[in-house]
Amino acid sequence: MISMIQRHIDTDILIIGGGTAGCFAAITLGKEKEIRVLLAEKANIRRSGCLAAGVNALNAYITKGKTPQDYVDYARRDAAGIVREDLLFSMAERLNHAAEELERLGVVILKDKQGEYVARGDRNIKINGENIKPVLARAAAEQENVTVLNHVNITDYLVKDNRIYGACGFDVREEVFYEICAGAVICATGGAAGLYRPGHAGFSRHKMWYPPFNTGAGYAMGIRAGAEMTTFEMRFIALRCKDTIAPTGTIAQGAGARQINAYGEEYEEKYGLTTSQRVYGTVRENKEGRGPCYLKTKGIAEKQEQDLYKAYLNMAPSQYVRWVESGKGPAQENVEIEGTEPYIVGGHTASGYWVDGDRQTTIRGLFAAGDVAGGCPQKYVTGALAEGEIAAEAAYRYIKAEEKSKEISAGAAYPYSKAEGESKETSAADKKAEYEAYLSGEEALFTADDLEEAMQETMDRYAGGIGSGYGYRESGLKTAAEKIASIEKLSQKLHAADMDDLLRIYELKERLTVCQAVIAHLSARKETRWRGFGENLDYPQEDAAWEKYVNSRMENGTIRVFERELVKGGAAYEHTH
Repeated sequence: MISMIQRHIDTDILIIGGGTAGCFAAITLGKEKEIRVLLAEKANIRRSGCLAAGVNALNAYITKGKTPQDYVDYARRDAAGIVREDLLFSMAERLNHAAEELERLGVVILKDKQGEYVARGDRNIKINGENIKPVLARAAAEQENVTVLNHVNITDYLVKDNRIYGACGFDVREEVFYEICAGAVICATGGAAGLYRPGHAGFSRHKMWYPPFNTGAGYAMGIRAGAEMTTFEMRFIALRCKDTIAPTGTIAQGAGARQINAYGEEYEEKYGLTTSQRVYGTVRENKEGRGPCYLKTKGIAEKQEQDLYKAYLNMAPSQYVRWVESGKGPAQENVEIEGTEPYIVGGHTASGYWVDGDRQTTIRGLFAAGDVAGGCPQKYVTGALAEGEIAAEAAYRYIKAEEKSKEISAGAAYPYSKAEGESKETSAADKKAEYEAYLSGEEALFTADDLEEAMQETMDRYAGGIGSGYGYRESGLKTAAEKIASIEKLSQKLHAADMDDLLRIYELKERLTVCQAVIAHLSARKETRWRGFGENLDYPQEDAAWEKYVNSRMENGTIRVFERELVKGGAAYEHTH
């Protein structure tokens, strides 16, 4: 029986996930020198998360003549009303501040002759952002009171009486178990990719729009700990350049390219211009025999073509290479487009934790920021930064209030750390034993990759993947739930030959937990609201009666789904705990 080395760490605030929101939360907390901050990341913060390869624009910005309320209105329309307007507004108020902070840290934001940021559309500004993640990572790591723990995979929260006391996980390279006790925890782990069979199966299955290493870990930890979650039925399907999965927005906005079918007919206005409608139109045109579909770039000016070359060379080199290899650039040939597999990502949709204005979840002391925080879509980079800042400020206020009530000094070891370890609902000892069982068990007849493929095939076929044109029925969802439950049982029999194998097992387990939530939410909403992101074939029309949130909570191992009324206008929601 393998016995892992055990390490215990006490800190004031634990940040899980070193991506966009996590790094900015650490930078924000760096101002509070009397507290200890630990940032745990399963990879390395220098190139982890959605910004690993860089970006060429900030897609959430209040441009000249616009207001934060304009941004709220845009996001609400795009999400067909199912948003938290209070969260959107508090985020939108900080978008420009976040952009200015990026520039201060060293990210190049393009400016015109008047010194104004160069706009790209109504809500975007242009940047040279190929090094945006190293810039954020360096700033986070340089904070005097911040310790970065790279290559540590956090799998479970330590919760008692609906209050968080820390988390546990393992080193992905060495047989080391970590128990981390904290006064507050900020979850910034990103969304979930790899739930559905991807457009590029087999050897290239991890070639996808959203980072394949984002497995929904934060969602899964929250679901298992009993946190309230929201809007998992609002999946995101990206409209991308075929095969390369390069962004289409840069072409659509930078070159004014419209969506056309194989006959050269523009079809955008026919289906609508929201994000989901653009996907839906492309799916329908293909299904009805008018595909393939394209972005109409043929005939654009030479300068526009050169600008696209530069943009994609920085942001998505595979698209640039494709143009070069074919000998036909976008000015000579239209760019074919297609939809991706579905993702759960709260930075584009409203999926994630149900949070209050401080981004505190329904578990006391647990905060969420970025893609894991629900109710607030269209975050993009600056929105994730804004939420990282909001969560960090709130977590600091929370631990200061806790310290005052306990009459302990800032930075002192928390009295609930080691002493209460055995009484926690999710005990560190149990998790350590679970890891060791995977490392010590007999080799199974199947691998984590085998079960992942079975999971993706199940979700694709029965829960509205690419193969079904994103459509699903109640009967299929029931089958999906049964099959996912069976795969989850099989996952308990897996064997890990090393720590990398153990990481793959837990990534699979995280995805399976998120799949359960997605299936439950899809089944609960008896309408089709985001046509393109998913079509309920039993209820193919939008229904005003469903202008509400579909929320859920896991109870005794089963996901219970319920509804909440919309939070609109100037109203605000706060937890009662």
